[in-house]
Amino acid sequence: METSFSHDNQTIDELITRLIETAGNIHQPQIIREMLLSTLKTGQETDYLADLKLINRTLREMRFTARVFGPYRDRKKVTIFGSARTRPDDEMYLKCIRFSKSLADKGYMIITGGGPGIMQAGNEGAGSENSFAVNIRLPFEQKPNPVMMRNPRLLTYKYFFNRKVAFVKEADAVTVFPGGFGTLDEAMEVFTLIQTGKTSPKPLILIDDADGYWERFCDFIKESLLVKGFISGEDFSLFTITKNEQEAVEVIDTFYRVYHSMRFIDRRLVIRLNTPLSPQNIATLEDEFPELRVGKEGIRSCEAFPEELDEPDLVALPRISMLFDHHHYGLLMAFINRINTF
Repeated sequence: METSFSHDNQTIDELITRLIETAGNIHQPQIIREMLLSTLKTGQETDYLADLKLINRTLREMRFTARVFGPYRDRKKVTIFGSARTRPDDEMYLKCIRFSKSLADKGYMIITGGGPGIMQAGNEGAGSENSFAVNIRLPFEQKPNPVMMRNPRLLTYKYFFNRKVAFVKEADAVTVFPGGFGTLDEAMEVFTLIQTGKTSPKPLILIDDADGYWERFCDFIKESLLVKGFISGEDFSLFTITKNEQEAVEVIDTFYRVYHSMRFIDRRLVIRLNTPLSPQNIATLEDEFPELRVGKEGIRSCEAFPEELDEPDLVALPRISMLFDHHHYGLLMAFINRINTF
């Protein structure tokens, strides 16, 4: 029989309900019901074995990702990208060790690709107890670095796209050291996700070397992208370039000084805060960032919306909200940075 996400599948709905009850300890059963129906519909609609294997493997990898990262949801994490070919005696390797150690000392955890080079430096500086390794299975087998070997927070993926989800979804900040094609691919993906609002705003820090690897990259952006109108000036708020690892740590810390997190409820942007803003602070934001708002309604202090009750640990936080235009995500980063000055 044809299956539907509405409750009109009769026998199938009854069987799913019995299955959920029999399994027991099922969280959010309404979502699990939809996942089971999606699986059944996939079996009805898809007969190509390779597609079914991809869907199955993706679900399994995402399930394991949630299982490994879940217990550490309350700790902030920083993803570190960079070249696997950076040698242990290279200044950038040593800088990455100092950077990740400073973060771990402040309570952050580190996420790397789990391989050699900058990845190993990130895990080495933070220590295995403060590290995740998001590895990838390749034909020539990229082995986990010695720091993360047999670590319970070592994940190995078959698909790059699942690995990229973990890198960005679980991170509260992303830092990128100089590297090759893979590093640039990872950096550009984060640029795109923040610019389009497909991930929550977070610090994106390009940690430079003595030769100005990222400074030259920035010159290219200005001369070949900005001049031709492929990006806008506000997109430069998406990232920070620094040669100083301690400055990079400060950028991350400062981003979460007042700002806590955000959520969209329909077209309304809700920003959760660590400390409340005064009416004068809000008036300043309205005056300096009129482009972010839609309609005549201004920025206002508010309590948690009913839709936010699924995050009970955040309900008590002070908030501001506004109708957001969903275009100026670069400006939204500048908006959050301004909040953190109050």
